[in-house]
Amino acid sequence: MKSTPSARPTIRGKPLVEKTSEMKAKGLPGWKRAVDITFSLAAMPVLAVCTLMTATVMALVSPGPVLFRQERVGYRGRRFMCYKFRTMHVGADSTVHQEHCEQLIQSNAPMEKMDIRGDSRLIPGSRLIRAAGLDELPQILNVLRGEMSLVGPRPCLPYEYEKYLPWQRARCNAMPGLTGLWQVSGKNRTTFDEMIRLDIYYAVNLSFWQDLKITTKTVPALLLQLRDMGKAPRAPAQTRKSEQARV
Repeated sequence: MKSTPSARPTIRGKPLVEKTSEMKAKGLPGWKRAVDITFSLAAMPVLAVCTLMTATVMALVSPGPVLFRQERVGYRGRRFMCYKFRTMHVGADSTVHQEHCEQLIQSNAPMEKMDIRGDSRLIPGSRLIRAAGLDELPQILNVLRGEMSLVGPRPCLPYEYEKYLPWQRARCNAMPGLTGLWQVSGKNRTTFDEMIRLDIYYAVNLSFWQDLKITTKTVPALLLQLRDMGKAPRAPAQTRKSEQARV
């Protein structure tokens, strides 16, 4: 289902907001920043250990930098550099991902990641790391810098943002996060349109209790994602060779 600029956003058949003006940013509450800083500082030792382990593994399977930096669109459309553990070969082509994103935006298909059926750009073992969300742990640094929150919409890429309709950009009225309402509401089983509506719903109804509820649902959601990855059939060898030729 394609959205139009004049369409009123709905979720599960109900109006997402009463009027368009309610989709404007409300500002960030003080409790959210306090929670972000407290839990991020507590998680720093875990991040340090994971970085050491990742660096050791990469030295064996894919020499190169441990961290990967990528420009993302965050709160109110501001650009920032997002940190992740590198899970792809150095110099991997991004054209394939751009085409995949465009297809998801224009279709009503579930938002399956390219990892599910095999992506030749990934280094050995990274499918499991990505499915478990471990590659996003360095974004704790983005949280401490005030560019992200623990809970919020996934920060999109600039070329994704450019394709958004005006009302869809209201998802950026919330600080992007490590986990969020969309991530615990089906994620790869939802469509692009459903993702946008869930993120706007989160931004409009921002509250401490909503964040707490999302946080408690994150681990079960990750376990479901790992199960789905294990069940998904790998792409035929010929298809993977064809993708490799494009990288």
